[in-house]
Amino acid sequence: MISIYCWRIFVMCCGEQTWATSRMEMGAKEKNQQLYKPCNGIIAKKPPTSLQQDLKELRGSASCPRSEPQFEMADIFFFCRRGVESILDDEVTKRFSSQELDSWNLLTRSNYNVRHISLRLTVIWGLGVLVRYGVLLPLRVTLAVTGIGLLVVLTTLLGFLPNRELRFSLSEKIHLMCHRICVRALTAIITYHNRENKPKNGGICVSNHTTPIDVIILANDGCYSMVGQVHGGLMGMIQRAMVKSSPHIWFERSEVKDRHLVAKRLSDHVADKTKQPILIFPEGTCINNTSVMMFKKGSFEIACTVYPVAIKYDPRFGDAFWNSSKFGMVYYLLRMMSSWAVVCSVWYLPPMNREEGEDAVQFANRVKAAIAAQGGLVDLIWDGGLKRAKVKDAFKEEQQNLYSKVLLGEQDERDLGDDQH
Repeated sequence: MISIYCWRIFVMCCGEQTWATSRMEMGAKEKNQQLYKPCNGIIAKKPPTSLQQDLKELRGSASCPRSEPQFEMADIFFFCRRGVESILDDEVTKRFSSQELDSWNLLTRSNYNVRHISLRLTVIWGLGVLVRYGVLLPLRVTLAVTGIGLLVVLTTLLGFLPNRELRFSLSEKIHLMCHRICVRALTAIITYHNRENKPKNGGICVSNHTTPIDVIILANDGCYSMVGQVHGGLMGMIQRAMVKSSPHIWFERSEVKDRHLVAKRLSDHVADKTKQPILIFPEGTCINNTSVMMFKKGSFEIACTVYPVAIKYDPRFGDAFWNSSKFGMVYYLLRMMSSWAVVCSVWYLPPMNREEGEDAVQFANRVKAAIAAQGGLVDLIWDGGLKRAKVKDAFKEEQQNLYSKVLLGEQDERDLGDDQH
């Protein structure tokens, strides 16, 4: 009954969203205003050329050629231009903020370049608030508490069973049941594609990462062994209960940086074909579901089959992206439970293995490219760790070395020419 009722709410939301968008477009057209943000770039960039060519163009237009190779003031303009281009058209920072919507989804009171539209739409928004917070939110919180409570209690009791096979068998059923209750708590509408490629025991499942809910979305369709850092509080209590009934892998804070220890525990797990596949998010942080950023190579150094999975959320019904620097976990979950729904598609890609002569970085990039292509996401080379960390000095030194090589290269060419004369 709840699912039918919520589906009717979704249909109403879609209809009113379309009507609201058409009203916005008509109003903007009458006032000769721009409704949406331009989507074809902030600035017009030149076609990519080499550093040496750009510097030659600048030097040729700024001054006469010098007899001695040396630094010229005109070189500064090249680096200034590149810096401004990077700031204005930043591919990294905008991946850590919520995705822009072209139309209003009745979840916020504002939209780009739009003010009050009509009394009718305001009333509809008010009714939506009453439905979402007065009806859906209490039901969803009840389901979430029930699912988490059952998971903690039942997995703790399973830990006392002496028979290992019976314990693991019951654990799978309990995990599936509890995760499916939690999915209902989010009113998740999930479409799974290519189930024949679902991860199997003895392998590693890797996926793009948008939200902690990714775990529930995937665990709703199969059981996985989780990998993560040991936490305290409620999360720690859930971790301790889960590990009593099934082989999850939790690391202490001091152990996470020990790559050899992490690799050994992962290798030992996948070597046992009776254990569930490991679920890993190689990006290491949440991205706003518009792109896939650099995969950490650690999970691709293990000698086993990798099962790629692509997850794509529909932002019209709710923003699934978790901006951990802005929202805490509890506040984020309340935001999700007060949204219309979580609508997403999950694609199980064909299993992939490391090819001969291929290193872990190349393998990670190949898997990342496959996930990005299937999910319609942008494939970026940047490290998601830039969300919290500063740019490494190595990147700065690389540009400095490149510039110095250009100067030294010009000097070597002139020395060679003098020797020939």
